[in-house]
Parts: sequence; C-alpha cells; structure tokens
Amino acid sequence: MTDAAIDISSGTFRPGTSDAEIEAAAAKAAQHRRRTVMFWRIAILVAFLALWEIAARMAWIDPFFYAMPSAIAQRLYEWTTEGTSEGPLWYHLYVTMEESVIGFVTGSVAGIVIGVALGRNRMAADIFSIYIKVINSIPRVVLAPIFIMILGLGLASKVALAFVMVFFVVFHNAFQGVREADRAMIANARILGASNWQLTRSVIVPSAMSWIFASLHVSFGFAIIGAIVGEFVGSRYGIGLLINIAKGSFDAAGMYAAIVIVMVVALGAEYLMTMVEDRLAKWRPQPLHETQ
Repeated sequence: MTDAAIDISSGTFRPGTSDAEIEAAAAKAAQHRRRTVMFWRIAILVAFLALWEIAARMAWIDPFFYAMPSAIAQRLYEWTTEGTSEGPLWYHLYVTMEESVIGFVTGSVAGIVIGVALGRNRMAADIFSIYIKVINSIPRVVLAPIFIMILGLGLASKVALAFVMVFFVVFHNAFQGVREADRAMIANARILGASNWQLTRSVIVPSAMSWIFASLHVSFGFAIIGAIVGEFVGSRYGIGLLINIAKGSFDAAGMYAAIVIVMVVALGAEYLMTMVEDRLAKWRPQPLHETQ
C-alpha cells in the first residue's frame, strides 16, 4: 500500500484498492489525528502556564492576587504530603465527593424519571409546567443558606443543593428527549401491539438517551458546584471550606490549588461518564469527527 494508492485525507482511492488497505489507512489517519490533538492540547497548556509564570515573575501581573503555577504546585504538594490546617486533604476531598456523588445520583434519577413521566403525559406536563418554571427561575446558589438553616452544616444540606443543581438540567433534557422521539417509530411499535410500558421502555427511553447523556456529562460538574457552594457558605470539611479559608487569609495559591483539584475531579468524572456512555450506547453511529 502506498500514499499514491490511498489518500485518506481527501477520501480518494486508486481503483482496485482493497477493503483492508482502506481500513488500515483510515486507522492510521485516526491515530495521526489523535496524536495531533493531544500534542496541541499539551502545547497550549504548557504555553499558558509558562506565560503565567513569566508574567508573575516579571511583575506584569501581581502575584499576590494571581499567584503563579510554581506556587500553586508547591501548595498542592504541601497539602498532599503534610495536609491542610483543617485536616488531611484527602478527607476534605472525600467529603466533597460524597456530597457531589449522592446529589448527582439522586438528582439524575429523579430528573430522568420525572422528565420521562411528564414527557409521556401531556396533561400532567401542562399542569406541572408552571410550577417547574417558577422553581427553575430561582437561582440555585441562593438556596444554600436556606438548606443550611433547615438541614444544618452536615451532609444533608450539601446533598440537597447538589440535587437541585443536577435535577433541572437532567429533567429538561429527558423531557425534551421524550418529546423529540421518532413519531414514525412510535407508530410502528403501536401497530405491532406494543403496550405503553413496552413503548416507553423499548422505544421512547432509548430514543431519549442521547439527550439524557448530554445532560449527565455536565451535571456532575453542577453537582460539584452545588457541594462546594454549600461548603463555602457553611461547613466543617470540604474543598469549599479550603477555598473559604484561603480567601479569608488572602492565600491566592491556596484558592487556585483548590480549583485545580476540582478541575481534575471534574475531568475524571467526565472521562468515566464517556466510558459508561460508550458501553451503554454501542448501537449509536460514531460522531462524524471520529470517522474523518
């Protein structure tokens, strides 16, 4: 196989090119694309951090407010090896993750169930839509003091805020996904004698899965936001508490270090969610960018 025989980038092939050669060329192009993407991701990150470090050391920006990557890395190392003034870093991270995961799971399940139920029942949707709009209009973060006042400084208040942050995102996508289900497929299933439950389980929900997974990808980030905002307002442990303490002591490196921890956790959750989606939705065609 030669480059003259196959030009995968332009999609042209010499007559007589075998399927095996075409597949090999496509795999090679895909691998090249992944390497290029990874190279530019790393290059942009390194350039950004280097520019930040240089700007802080040259006093182009005030390191008191903006810190610098080396100081942030030093603070992360200290927290990891020596712990924080409020206890081990790992316990703070565990508390925040516990709040986020519980809020994410409960909010996602409730959002999917209620979204599918109202999507399938137009009368119920018309009745409850006004209440959902009213509740959804309330900025979620302002509920943190209310939850803390009612549920206390412990786990429950943070889970409640994370639940609210997740629920509406998942609910709206599940509801819209049910409403956008293929009408022709639904009609064919009814002709074949499918019951309402069979129709919902075998046609409606699979059709809405793309919508649901799209919301789940961002919902865990919202769950973390809910937990951290709750901790920021009032808590005894958690990453939000570390941010609050760093803010009170004007420790810019500590605030950025806590943000880095949250970013790493959110990216890890996104990776896991993508793996779960790929495993549960193998029937879907690959996105266009993955086939080019």
